[in-house]
Amino acid sequence: MGFLYRKLIRQLLFRFNPELMHDLAIKSAKAAQKLPPAGMAARLLTKAKDLPLTVAGIKFRNPIGLAAGFDKNCEAARFLSQLGFGFLELGTVTFRPQPGNPKPRVFRLREQGAIINRMGFNNAGAWEAARSLERLLPLPIPVGISIGKNADCSIEDAPKNYLEALRVMYPYGDYFAVNISSPNTLQLRSLHGGDKLRRLVEPMLDHAAGQKQRRPFFVKIAPDLEERDLEAATSLAAELGFGLIATNTTVSRQAVPARWQSYEGGLSGRPLREISNAMLARTAELSGGRIPIMGSGGVMDGETALEKLRLGADLVQVYSGLIYGGPFLVKEILDYLARHNWQPRRH
Repeated sequence: MGFLYRKLIRQLLFRFNPELMHDLAIKSAKAAQKLPPAGMAARLLTKAKDLPLTVAGIKFRNPIGLAAGFDKNCEAARFLSQLGFGFLELGTVTFRPQPGNPKPRVFRLREQGAIINRMGFNNAGAWEAARSLERLLPLPIPVGISIGKNADCSIEDAPKNYLEALRVMYPYGDYFAVNISSPNTLQLRSLHGGDKLRRLVEPMLDHAAGQKQRRPFFVKIAPDLEERDLEAATSLAAELGFGLIATNTTVSRQAVPARWQSYEGGLSGRPLREISNAMLARTAELSGGRIPIMGSGGVMDGETALEKLRLGADLVQVYSGLIYGGPFLVKEILDYLARHNWQPRRH
């Protein structure tokens, strides 16, 4: 079935504007999740052997999850949960709704198996996302929610802005991802700095500590970090008890043809693999097994997913691979992991 998607359906879909096709996919998933036979068919077609594991106190049926950015408004989660994923990360959600950056803002690099996006956290805001999840939950798999900063919020006011979004979304997430690494919001990546990151994360951890159920947190880091910032982030994660997601998209264009050099935004997909893997391996080395780590960036098939797990990731996320590989990608990855006798890391 995956072969059919790549050879026929993808060729048709790629004839159209990528953002238009993404919006159509979300609308189709929203419609399908209202039809029980559609969900049943999706489950049967994507069924694979369970590879259960526990990370950050959460039980997962397998280590492969959907990365943030696909379901920004948390509106198609019920159908997406039927596609074999071990977990979903929804959002990125900001406290207030915002339109994002001007269009066009998504570009396919077909020959490179890549995407450049400069979306800018376009989303309907935390309250609308919460209303959507209130209708859709519970789901059969864990749900993570990615939290981001409103574009009109200063870096100085970022801690308050993130916390406001978290307070709205907290009842609906099994874990929370703190997105400080999108290259499409001005100065956002400056939050990687040790003092700024501490000031950002501590209020959210304090909020979680005061709730009936304390949810785990992950901070999503950039692949273009300086060594000192990575060391600071890893040290703080071990001190405060949160995990890391390595990595977000890259601003580097070294791995793509010259015609794409001037396109602003984050590069994902196959060209991100090498730089993301280097950051993941270094993160795992610095952490020494003290923190949970998710690997993301350039996961296009079973081989590249297993590579992340062997480099030190406990869980793996896909996004661009889903666009290029289609809805059967997770099943193909899980079958590959099972054939290679993958076993979860013991903490």
